Amino acid sequence: MRPAPIAVALDAPDLETAARWASLVTPHVTTVKVGLELYLRYGPDVIASVRGASGVRVFLDLKLHDIPNTVAGAARAVARLKPAILTVHAGGGPAMIRAAVEAMPHTQIAAVTLLTSLSEADLERMGVNGPPEDAVRRLATLAVGAGAQALVCSPREVAAVRAEVGPDITLITPGVRPAGTASQDQARVATPEQAFADGADLLVIGRPITGSADPGATAAGIAAALRRTSVATGRGA
Repeated sequence: MRPAPIAVALDAPDLETAARWASLVTPHVTTVKVGLELYLRYGPDVIASVRGASGVRVFLDLKLHDIPNTVAGAARAVARLKPAILTVHAGGGPAMIRAAVEAMPHTQIAAVTLLTSLSEADLERMGVNGPPEDAVRRLATLAVGAGAQALVCSPREVAAVRAEVGPDITLITPGVRPAGTASQDQARVATPEQAFADGADLLVIGRPITGSADPGATAAGIAAALRRTSVATGRGA
């Protein structure tokens, strides 16, 4: 069966565990995600280790946020690793986003709107008033205007963002939790089926898969549920 549009977050304590998780889930998912902690601990070698012989797509989630020149230099530094996706913060502004896009023409630059760990109360304390959806839509429009080919938003905002940016932008949703699992440090969450039905293209799922007794079987089960949703909604998965 075709792998499901899931990016498994490999937030592992060591490189060997990350590589093992990757090998277990890659028959069932399209993508594995390397985050800041793992990349800073092991450096560029982590990409080859988790990519393995399967050649699975690697999502490099570094959330770059700096002045445009620095972000361009950082993007060029990781371009040789050929990640399928690299994240930058939409809050860095259009010039910064554009710098990343121009520095990595063969990688999909995904702009992070608002972190899924932030609640409405958190945002108010930061001076962001109104519903999170409004801020996410503003940042999404800004990022797409600057050339971002993908956006990262919570499942709660994905339908509104899809309506705002149209069908051609890839929407990536962290904060995805299968029914019955804890939300942990995520504040704005939804089930995989709901996020996919609302218009998400790539679901980021970490601990519900990697923290299970059998990550491969868990990934396979979530992938099967998404395939059922795709039949019901008429969307490919």
